[in-house]
Amino acid sequence: MGRLEVVRLVAAALVIPAFAGLASAQETWRPAGVIELFTSQGCSSCPPADKIFGNLAAKGEFVALAYHVDYWDYLGWNDSMATPENTARQRDYARAFGARSVYTPQAVINGRTHVNGADRKAIKSAFMDMKKADKTPDVGITVKRAGESILIETEEGEGAEQNAHVLLVYFDPATQVQIDRGENVGKTVTYWNAVTSVQIAGMWHGTATRYEMPASEIAKKGEGGCAVLLQSITDEGLPGPILGATIIRNGDR
Repeated sequence: MGRLEVVRLVAAALVIPAFAGLASAQETWRPAGVIELFTSQGCSSCPPADKIFGNLAAKGEFVALAYHVDYWDYLGWNDSMATPENTARQRDYARAFGARSVYTPQAVINGRTHVNGADRKAIKSAFMDMKKADKTPDVGITVKRAGESILIETEEGEGAEQNAHVLLVYFDPATQVQIDRGENVGKTVTYWNAVTSVQIAGMWHGTATRYEMPASEIAKKGEGGCAVLLQSITDEGLPGPILGATIIRNGDR
């Protein structure tokens, strides 16, 4: 691999829960939605999508997560942020959506639909349609600091008993990468909230529930922090609609 230059950026101040100094009675934050971008440093169509995604992440209204995939590495540049697990998550979404293949840049909206990640109008339209149809993540999630622990509390859901995973999605802070080979040779791209790993913290069945996690785990697994996703699962174990979401940033400690 050619020379790789990585520069960590200071994230913009966002109107989201902080990691440290969490109040014992913190107000529950409900995002406008969740966008998951599947992207690659080796994909020539991806930089415009990365820029749109970065703008959404910086606004602080959405939970925005970027999953770098590894199946374009053969084009001459190995994505420095890609993991097989990120690729596996995209393939699981493809199976859930009944799609025959995966592609980049792909933006998954609220776990319910997908659009071209470089199409700003399509992304905006998807979020608006979800809002009108009352399909936004509306189960409240509160995060509290208690000594050396992080307490994650979910509200009660509406309707029949539900099966969902409580996911901790760890990510890096905004990072600049200089790409020296492949389809994007010569470009320097800023990547926001690149996912490093995903952990299942527990199950949720529609009732108000509390989960306790070591604060040190969140601090070391994602330098930028982690998102908490309450995501329903199908009978086949595939990802479904995201019912609730929030975010914890290490940079605010």
